[in-house]
Amino acid sequence: MLQSYQAIYDHGRLTWLRDKPSVEEAYVIVTLLPPEKDAVQKTKRQPSTRIAGQGKILGDIIAPAAPIEDWNGLA
Repeated sequence: MLQSYQAIYDHGRLTWLRDKPSVEEAYVIVTLLPPEKDAVQKTKRQPSTRIAGQGKILGDIIAPAAPIEDWNGLA
């Protein structure tokens, strides 16, 4: 039966993130992923340069542009 476990490999040591496997010896397949901070930066979307300078501030930066009653999406 195939099971998955998450761990962090750091300088030759594994640190289990959740459940630790209850085996003494096993054949493993290792998949290397970039550190989380790098993964988030790579997937961050950037706006198109074609819309640069076309945005407008509709309200005060401190106060909302619409009344608080308009913010309730359940009404």
